[in-house]
Amino acid sequence: MNIANSINGVPIHLTYERWYHIIENHDDLASYYYELLDVIEKPDFVIRGNKGTLKATRNMGRNKWLVVIYREVSKTEGFIITAYFLDKKPKGEVIWQQN
Repeated sequence: MNIANSINGVPIHLTYERWYHIIENHDDLASYYYELLDVIEKPDFVIRGNKGTLKATRNMGRNKWLVVIYREVSKTEGFIITAYFLDKKPKGEVIWQQN
């Protein structure tokens, strides 16, 4: 298991179980393990998700956006739920953006 700190300073865990879930459903992410953690720490922007989740997002090149969905359970604990690529910029309420 690895940990990345969110923009709010919350440690976000990527468990092996979650990693296997992600790559089973999105095999195009198989070589992006460390990038997922890096997007949590240094996103281009963060969007408010459903049911209290957050979506850390980064542009990975032309028509390629990496989205990592995570939840901050408390000020000292959080976890990654899933991740995926989109071919266009994600929509939603931006709650944080890199300057």
